[in-house]
Amino acid sequence: MLESPNYELSFVACVAGVIFCCYLPANITAFLIVVIGYIEAQMLGLAQELILLWGDAEEYYYKTKSFSILNETEELNDTKNKIMNDYVEKHLKIIITTHGRNINLLRQIETVFRGAIVLEFFLLTVGLISELLGGLENTYLEVPFALICVGMDCFIGQRVIDAGVIFENAVYDCKWEHYNVTNMKIVLMMLQSSQKKMQLSAGGIIVLDFCCLMQIFNSVYSAYTTLRTTMD
Repeated sequence: MLESPNYELSFVACVAGVIFCCYLPANITAFLIVVIGYIEAQMLGLAQELILLWGDAEEYYYKTKSFSILNETEELNDTKNKIMNDYVEKHLKIIITTHGRNINLLRQIETVFRGAIVLEFFLLTVGLISELLGGLENTYLEVPFALICVGMDCFIGQRVIDAGVIFENAVYDCKWEHYNVTNMKIVLMMLQSSQKKMQLSAGGIIVLDFCCLMQIFNSVYSAYTTLRTTMD
């Protein structure tokens, strides 16, 4: 291996492996962590705001009015409902706009990085199989990198799915039964939109989640056992 031309060939192969199997997947994963983390934080924040929206509307009403709830008449109740529903409507429009932007951002990321994510998973899968075939006693330093990259992509994919589910539950749990008809219609639109699953996929082929991670491990192990049997 240390003699020419084997040394030169192995050196070129090593450099190519570092560039394509290390730098490329690591940079894609780092970018996805930042952007998907931003989307997840936004969705969780919107969900919390939805749950507290009616309480915030009541607090806003009492801060802007000087009379006590004990002295309320029917007319004052109507005024209270109008003020609170105006507050709710204003914030619902902001929430639904932000939710739409997050969905569009996720779709743009998936569209732009569709090929890159597929290539990353292909390279990491090939790398894992090669490392197992090379023997863990020789490749124990390389295996954790590939496992972490694959696991992190699937983890952030699962996180964005969970954030979408939390937002969907928050829409239904926002005390919409107290809203007026206009706000109920807005909540219905939000509920229909939130029921469309937020997800990140590898080229539209497979959704990145924990199920995908298990499938990759299963495929890698199956390919390894098949090739090991053939080599033996």
